[in-house]
Amino acid sequence: MKIYTKTGDTGQTGLIGGTRVWKNNPRLEAYGTVDELNAFIGTLTTSEIPDDILEFLQNIQHKLFAVGSHLATDQSKTSLKTASIIREDDVIRLEKEIDRMDETLPPLNNFVLPGGSFAGASAHVCRTVTRRAERKIMDLVPSNIAIDATILKYINRLSDYFFTLSRYLTVSEGHKEFFWKKEI
Repeated sequence: MKIYTKTGDTGQTGLIGGTRVWKNNPRLEAYGTVDELNAFIGTLTTSEIPDDILEFLQNIQHKLFAVGSHLATDQSKTSLKTASIIREDDVIRLEKEIDRMDETLPPLNNFVLPGGSFAGASAHVCRTVTRRAERKIMDLVPSNIAIDATILKYINRLSDYFFTLSRYLTVSEGHKEFFWKKEI
């Protein structure tokens, strides 16, 4: 199989189901941002992080591939594949991991600024890209593109996960968190 197909040379690409759309279509913006998030998570996984966190992040990468597949499927032409479905259990798994990490963290009394450690700052980048992906997915709503509510819930919870992960990695590495100061 060749890497290049030349079918996108005119600025269009195909959705799952065969529909051709412009490459700046909001649907492509949405799943392209999810793909970008996946790449940033890949960068985060190259940090010195515990094996259980690495495994959890790799699971998220697989789930994001499913989200991208869901967003790339023209459901007016073809049905979603089972692999493109995010389930409530996936959301619950994120929540349990957030709770597990949060139990070990000091109480939060101020806004946290990105930084503190390389891994923590990288998790903040993942958080902000997750929020952008969420906004791009929401841009599809006015177009009546079918978006499963569980995907929205998963992406929303994922940003909470990355916020908590940033704190967890920074604190567990023995670094200090940076907090916003009102009087600067």
